[in-house]
Amino acid sequence: MPFALIGFFVGINDLSRIPHVKVFEPRNLSLAQKTKIFFMGNTWIFILVILCMVFARSAAMAFNRWLDKSFDAKNPRTAIREIPAGIIKSNNALWFVIINSALFIICTYFINSICFYLSPVALFVVLFYSYTKRFTALCHLVLGLGLSLAPIGAYLSVTGQFALLPVLFSFTVLFWVSGFDIIYALQDEEFDKENQLHSIPAILGKPKALMVSNILHIISAVCVVIAGYYGGFGYMYWAGVIFFIALLTYQHLLVKPNDLSKVDKAFFTTNGIASVVFAIFVILDLFIN
Repeated sequence: MPFALIGFFVGINDLSRIPHVKVFEPRNLSLAQKTKIFFMGNTWIFILVILCMVFARSAAMAFNRWLDKSFDAKNPRTAIREIPAGIIKSNNALWFVIINSALFIICTYFINSICFYLSPVALFVVLFYSYTKRFTALCHLVLGLGLSLAPIGAYLSVTGQFALLPVLFSFTVLFWVSGFDIIYALQDEEFDKENQLHSIPAILGKPKALMVSNILHIISAVCVVIAGYYGGFGYMYWAGVIFFIALLTYQHLLVKPNDLSKVDKAFFTTNGIASVVFAIFVILDLFIN
């Protein structure tokens, strides 16, 4: 969601630079003025973007729980999840996936044609991830790919066309998510091996898996730096970059191959704070500059 908001406001900022778009005149309006004008007639697009993020994420999470219910039941760490614990019926979870998927596609229809035409592709990626652990250790990258569509999708919802800057933010998300998903998967290394499931920790072991995660996070940091230079951002953006990279570094200090007690703190707390704070700095920088 934070990176979707980045894509959305970058899109508003770019509207006046797109030749065929006649939304803003004159062309030298500040982002604050552009945003005010945009929301006067397009508040519903912002709402639809938020709904798309919610529906797509809900469908993906529920589908993962539905598809993996038999594995979750065997794994002591996940046996308390709603489906194996009997709190939610399997069929109800599947209907939840179908409804959220349909609502996602409907919302894209009311945004613009390119978002609507690409919605099945986005939906396929976020749902297909759940199958990948059955045949490839690159499943972490597929998860990253699914979430990396957020800034591009939000940008398309505003401008209706592709651009390099939101793609750079998408690469940031791709490698960031892939890296921290490997850290999360450390908890299931032995279970994955026993059940013929594929993951980087299951194939390489904990020390090498952490090394791969570290490399992916370095690439993510490089992407966010390149995005900053390419986008011509100011000091607020770079403050956000420093904070983002610092928290990436911090989560690697929290988790050791022989000590996974702080995985949840690294996975949920640290990454949640990193993305939210970074998005705030980026959006503030767009308004200031």
